[in-house]
Amino acid sequence: MRGAGVPYRLTVLGTGYLGATHAACMAELGFEVLGLDVDPDKIARLQRGESPIWEPGLETLLRKHVGSGRLRFTTSYEEAAAFGDVHFVCVGTPQKQGEFAADVSFLDQVVDSLAPHLDRGCLVVGKSTVPVGTAQRLAARLRELAGDHVELAWNPEFLREGFAVDDTLHPDRIVLGVTSPKAEMILREVYAPLGDVPIVVTDFPTAELVKSAANAFLATKISFINAMAEVCEATQADVKLLSKALSYDERIGGRFLNPGLGFGGGCLPKDIRAFMARADELGADQALSFLREVDAINMRRRARMVDLARDMVGGSFRNRVVGVLGAAFKPNSDDIRDSPALDVAVKIGQEGGAVTVYDPVALDNARKTQPTLGYAQSALDACRDADVVLLLTEWQEFVDLSPHALGEVVAVRNIVDGRNALDAPTWREAGWIYRALGRPQ
Repeated sequence: MRGAGVPYRLTVLGTGYLGATHAACMAELGFEVLGLDVDPDKIARLQRGESPIWEPGLETLLRKHVGSGRLRFTTSYEEAAAFGDVHFVCVGTPQKQGEFAADVSFLDQVVDSLAPHLDRGCLVVGKSTVPVGTAQRLAARLRELAGDHVELAWNPEFLREGFAVDDTLHPDRIVLGVTSPKAEMILREVYAPLGDVPIVVTDFPTAELVKSAANAFLATKISFINAMAEVCEATQADVKLLSKALSYDERIGGRFLNPGLGFGGGCLPKDIRAFMARADELGADQALSFLREVDAINMRRRARMVDLARDMVGGSFRNRVVGVLGAAFKPNSDDIRDSPALDVAVKIGQEGGAVTVYDPVALDNARKTQPTLGYAQSALDACRDADVVLLLTEWQEFVDLSPHALGEVVAVRNIVDGRNALDAPTWREAGWIYRALGRPQ
């Protein structure tokens, strides 16, 4: 195994959102990197420097380091085992069908496929979000299949979609779950090019819980302000002003205190549900019972958005044209997993509305999963002849829309701002009836 001045060679097992980003960024830090995936089509694209996802800055790094030869891709576990000194496991842990629990079978498949080929000392590093206790089980499985010369560490990721490259190259902290000084030393050397970043060294359970706890706290903060939006709607108060007033309290702060349609994506919803499921298995379910209401508040915002839109078109979507701005779960991403925007669009379509959707980058993904909806190539085309316009993803393109230009193409100047992203007085002055979650009519 390399070290002591000789750079480690790294593999990244799994080349989805996390893996592709980690591989490209580790190459940017100067390492030789080999990425692995079982999907040959994805590997062929990556080997051409093409990103499998839309993530700002990622394709630039891929093209740069594939071109330099520092970054390569393969489908062979045998090749990965022979190449790597440190193996980063970056596969997904989706929600199980019909359950809250996480499906860790992809992790098991990676360990079972890689371990038989590990014939020399190396470190396997888990980065996936997992139920607490997973690392200890996988460590035992590695020893069983590969022997004592292979060690496991757990190094959770804290990436924000839309900022993943920057978060990898400029992290706010690094968590190392290790069981030996050697594993800690290796990971400190790997991350040394990042400079002076706070490093927290923990045991396996704490490392696993850090990511789950961080996501649970974030989800709770988002749902808290959306719960206040429900109260504001009942009292004709303004949740935007309420949020602004709360943000000046240093104990609370204003980050992620933005009222609106709630959270979605491939991480936050499924991770808090998996956290609840694991707590139930451990007999600690009461400690996380509040997360059920956090989840429920989040889902109620979607239903409330449909209600507001329905009210604006006279109580029924039948024979009504609805323009939808946004399909991705958040701006600067093409991720539509558990997207509140797409969920609202589908529900309105199911109630008989003629829905047309526009999103700057997520249209192809949306069209594949929801082919019954209509799609347009611009915001104006999506809203043409609309009886109501819904802003569901706060892309800057939508925030910058001219209310006068949009007003020229719609049938009726009705808009529901699902993200509280627009300037209400400006739109009202342009003749729009403006509604938003948690704000006075």
